[in-house]
Amino acid sequence: MTTASNSPLLFDPLALRGVTLRNRIAVSPMCQYSAVDGFANDWHLVHLGSRAVGGAGLVVMEATAVEPRGRITPFDMGIWKDDHVDFLARIARFLQSQGAVAGIQLAHAGRKASTARPWDGGKLLGESEGGWQPVAPSAVAFHEGDPAPHELSVDEIHGIVEAFAAAARRALAAGFQLVEIHAAHGYLAHEFLSPLSNRRQDQYGGSLENRMRFALETVEAVRAVWPQNLPLFVRISSTDWVPGGWDIADSVELARCLKPLGVDLVDCSSGGSSPAQQVQLGPGYQVPFAERIRREAGIRTGAVGLITSAQQAEQILHEEKADLILLAREFLRDAYFPLHAARELAAEFPPPVQYARAF
Repeated sequence: MTTASNSPLLFDPLALRGVTLRNRIAVSPMCQYSAVDGFANDWHLVHLGSRAVGGAGLVVMEATAVEPRGRITPFDMGIWKDDHVDFLARIARFLQSQGAVAGIQLAHAGRKASTARPWDGGKLLGESEGGWQPVAPSAVAFHEGDPAPHELSVDEIHGIVEAFAAAARRALAAGFQLVEIHAAHGYLAHEFLSPLSNRRQDQYGGSLENRMRFALETVEAVRAVWPQNLPLFVRISSTDWVPGGWDIADSVELARCLKPLGVDLVDCSSGGSSPAQQVQLGPGYQVPFAERIRREAGIRTGAVGLITSAQQAEQILHEEKADLILLAREFLRDAYFPLHAARELAAEFPPPVQYARAF
């Protein structure tokens, strides 16, 4: 990784196909659980817009369901119908007007769907409580004792792949410049990948090749409708943190398969597949996954997870462990993290003219 000037790498632009991020700082997709019938609203506009005003190079909208039963909660964002497009377009326009690239994460929650919001306890909701029956690769519940999800048939799997492609078309109509497919955190694509949740005996289960099939078919379907000049990301859980589960070696192999399909960056998170996970938390605890996938699969990676300072982010880039820094909780604490980071690193990165008097 090189920079054309003496400026910090964190503020070096990143070219991805026909799109250039103004810096290497991205707003990681973070569920707000504040939509009604999947519709974005003023909360999402202000929440995301303020991070663009604050200087992020990329702002990725939260997990946005490709079908109603793919929502984590009844209050999740949606992109399963054309009516969702208008307000999403308003958000995308504002993000771009502030110099940020507008991204959106397309998602399906699988067996972890139909739950209450975290601040309402997060429990599985029955139909009488506004919930629905979740679907999954296998009829295995996430929590022991919960009702089993519906095991998807092959035709139903194909239907969900098509739903991702239709969602990508709507994302394009809304003006988004980047799409990320959510294949992490124990949601549907990850459920297919992990042997902890995938007990199938057909072409979608068993061997690593078969367990990767749903994710790869989804990528192919989205890339087929997503313009070649626009970038495509995939977020993965690099490990389940459970013996016998999905692990980093599997993730490297998946990344090797994603690259020739037109994926431009692997967003390296972890966990979420099992309540038995033993996560080894610490500053930048997922960065080694991004480093190994980048090195061994030869693909750009994004680092995310307990990255909280400009110096820490700069060091990750300087040591060539990742190409992009995604921040989540730090952006919740500080919408203007990039402006503060620029001051800390002595980077030339001016604030919006409306805020210049404060800087």
